[in-house]
Amino acid sequence: MSGKNSNSMKPIVIFTAIVFILITALVILNNKQTKESGDITFASSPPIENQPTLGNPDAPVTVVEFGDYKCPSCKEWSEYIFPQLKKDFIDTGKISFSYVNVLFHEEESYLGSLAAEAVWNQDQEAFWAFSKALYQAQPAQQEHDNHWLTVEKVMEVAENTVPQLDLEKLKQDVENKTYQEAVLLDDQLVEEFQIKLTPSIMINGTMVEDPFDYERIKELIEGGL
Repeated sequence: MSGKNSNSMKPIVIFTAIVFILITALVILNNKQTKESGDITFASSPPIENQPTLGNPDAPVTVVEFGDYKCPSCKEWSEYIFPQLKKDFIDTGKISFSYVNVLFHEEESYLGSLAAEAVWNQDQEAFWAFSKALYQAQPAQQEHDNHWLTVEKVMEVAENTVPQLDLEKLKQDVENKTYQEAVLLDDQLVEEFQIKLTPSIMINGTMVEDPFDYERIKELIEGGL
């Protein structure tokens, strides 16, 4: 009797072992892919309330850029990667895209962030044109370390890009540091999410190792969809 029960249990044991092996293999494969990609996944995504945001706020995928207006790589990302992302996923309502200020270049980064926040609080649509123009205002690489991001430069960019704004108010907001609290809150997010480089791109809480790898960005977005 016991021998019969033992024989009947063999297929169940074998099946359980096979399932266990398959699950283990999938976990190992997944861990290997994560390790090879170099992406870092956090327990949660950065909060985007009150952050400049484009796209569908209810989308299942949230993309967040940590950027610095003094950063040459951020300028390149703005010129070459962001337009693709906008066309494929933002304009189609598949994702939300938010921007967080980074202050790696201290005084000039801080000034650019204050200006961007001031524009955002006047006219949310104008923010994106101003942000792009402020990146484009960066000097040539050999002059990049010069002190160029000034109140005068901010006003020049605003006058040429978003003249519909109350420019006098914008200047006062920058000089009076009206939106300093918003900038410092962004700085806290930079610390919380261990931002070391700009631009840093997070997709549903996963930091992409190479922000210029658009295929990887698409892969993560499509996986979230």
